[in-house]
Amino acid sequence: MTKQEVIDFLRKNKIFYVATVDGDQPRVRPFGAVCEFEGKLYIPSNNKKDVAKQIQANPNIELTTGATEDGQWLRLCAKAHLDDRLEAKQAMLSENPMLKEMYKEDDGIFAVFALTGVQARRYSFASGMQADVVEW
Repeated sequence: MTKQEVIDFLRKNKIFYVATVDGDQPRVRPFGAVCEFEGKLYIPSNNKKDVAKQIQANPNIELTTGATEDGQWLRLCAKAHLDDRLEAKQAMLSENPMLKEMYKEDDGIFAVFALTGVQARRYSFASGMQADVVEW
């Protein structure tokens, strides 16, 4: 599996789940947008939401997809870092036009997070084992 295959898998699955930490409690919520910008994977949020505050307090996140029809799913671990540059926000909006209904790159609430130290694993329910790993 390559970095591009990971990104394509996330795009194809549409909805994935991001886990953060709130104090000593895990928090999980659905997301539906990613983009690649300057070689990094990005996820969006609203900086007023708890998820954005949790990421800024503790940048360690995990992300997982639902299973495909053939039983494959993805788990990704990373550190998420706020990127306040307009170019990063524009890249997210360009790749995910549905976000334009909620955000503008300069609205003061739109936040994008760059993922670093990414370790992605693809699994298969069919084989019951980890299929492969990619890191970047």
